[in-house]
Amino acid sequence: QVNIVQSGGGLVQAGDSLRLSCTTSGPTGGAWSTAWFRRALGKEREFVAAITWSGQSTHYANSVKGRFTISRENTKITVHLQMDSLKPEDTAVYYCAATGQETYYGPQAREYEYWGQGTQVTVSS
Repeated sequence: QVNIVQSGGGLVQAGDSLRLSCTTSGPTGGAWSTAWFRRALGKEREFVAAITWSGQSTHYANSVKGRFTISRENTKITVHLQMDSLKPEDTAVYYCAATGQETYYGPQAREYEYWGQGTQVTVSS
């Protein structure tokens, strides 16, 4: 069983920064790629960013490229999403997701088997 615990989020103003964290725990020796998705009220879930287990490969949605940075700690189990220059349109519930395909870092939600509980990010104008 793989467990995902998210932290971070909150209410900020446009232009501010926030950092989300995602800690994945599971069977010893497990390795996972990790991604962030978000769902705004009344909209479909959308891909935000992903990173491989090694941390060497990352992928971003065009809407956040240059503003958001995904990174993995040296311990491997915690991934951060640094969100800078936030905009009101970034307001959403953000979900961390993980897959046992440790080299996958694509945007397809169906490829991620494990999901966090979600955390609200609200950006006021």
